[in-house]
This record gives sequence, structure tokens and C-alpha cells, in this order.
Amino acid sequence: MSDANLPQDPAAGLSRDDMLSVLFANMVMQQTQMTLMFLGRVPHPESGKPVTDLDAARMFIDQMEMLEVKTKGNLTSQEEALLRQSLATVRMAFVEAVDHPAPSEEPKAQPAKQEQAPPPSGAAAAGAEAESPKKFTKKY
Repeated sequence: MSDANLPQDPAAGLSRDDMLSVLFANMVMQQTQMTLMFLGRVPHPESGKPVTDLDAARMFIDQMEMLEVKTKGNLTSQEEALLRQSLATVRMAFVEAVDHPAPSEEPKAQPAKQEQAPPPSGAAAAGAEAESPKKFTKKY
């Protein structure tokens, strides 16, 4: 078999920094896909059916947030934008999954509820009674 028949390594001509940038982008995309899979947005690769596991999704979001904190100031503008956009996407998907669970299946786990803010006092209390109070708040 000659070398001409072997597939070319697409990373062969990349510098070390370019290769690390590609690997970082790949990792962020993998984390994003796994999060979306656990939120029922992307079908499970083996079963082809949606899966809802909010605890697992939360873990992947936490890992992506850790990457954002630990790499602050060390990313290129493209890497930073990819991570920021991916986090925004999975955070919104998480909130939607919590607010509107899939009707065909119940989520495996609910996130821990945060403490409710104290009720407003005085004149603000009268206006707040007309509105439905939030049960808990999200940090995103």
C-alpha cells in the first residue's frame, strides 16, 4: 500500500497553538452536545430517543462554567466567543427543560430549589399579590 492511498492527517500542517485551539473547540462542542442530549434536545446516539437527566445536564454546564473561569484571559477571541455562546445555549435549554418538561416523559431529576426571596412589604406587597410569585430563581 502506498502513502498516496492513506488518508491525510488534517492536523499535520497545524502549529501547536492551532492544534490546541482545535482541540479546545472540539471539547466545548462535545460538552455542549452532551448537555443538549441530557436535556432531550439531541437524541441519544444508541437509542435514538430523547433523554432527560437534569442532574447530568447540570454537571456538564458546571464543567463548562469551570472552563470559562479557569481559562479566563488565556483564550483567543474565537475560543472565548465559542465558549460564551455554547454556555448561553445550554443555559437557555436547561431553563426551558425545567420550565417545560417533555410531556411524554418525566425528568429523571429536578434541580435543587433555591431559597425563595422574602415577601415584599408595604405597598409593594399589594401589587405583588396580584402577580404569581416565582417559586425559585436561576442564576442564569
